[in-house]
Amino acid sequence: MPTTIDFSKLSLRGAFDLAIAIEEEAQLRYQEFAARVSDPAAAAFFLEMVQNESRHRHQLESRRHVTFRHEPERLSTSLLDDEVEAPDPAEVQAAIPVRQAMEVALRAEVRAHDFYDRALPHLEDPDVRAFFEELREEEAEHQRLLRGKLAALDPGP
Repeated sequence: MPTTIDFSKLSLRGAFDLAIAIEEEAQLRYQEFAARVSDPAAAAFFLEMVQNESRHRHQLESRRHVTFRHEPERLSTSLLDDEVEAPDPAEVQAAIPVRQAMEVALRAEVRAHDFYDRALPHLEDPDVRAFFEELREEEAEHQRLLRGKLAALDPGP
């Protein structure tokens, strides 16, 4: 969990900014992976994850804009101490097959879910708590979708 954030004082605007930064970081990481892997199926999967993270980020940005349109962002990806949802670059070698690419993404979604879950006891603002609970459930849904994709893959040799 990022150590520079005092979750007990996190406002709803700050929570939106944090969630947007987390999604942006994950999107950038998946773009990096798509460009460097040699397996076309793994590259296509990482590009799909870029689109998913981008879509989620844009949804959050739209929601933030409705409530806080005249207030500047307070966080950016450069302020994140720990990577919450961004997959670990050490896990992705150039020759990674699609199954392992999906497993990397699944571990990232689990980390994101756990991040929101660990933050909940420290949140004092009820709106921020509800927002983090929603984000945690979205990460759980992302895990279910990825597990379904993994189950649909040919088990291989």
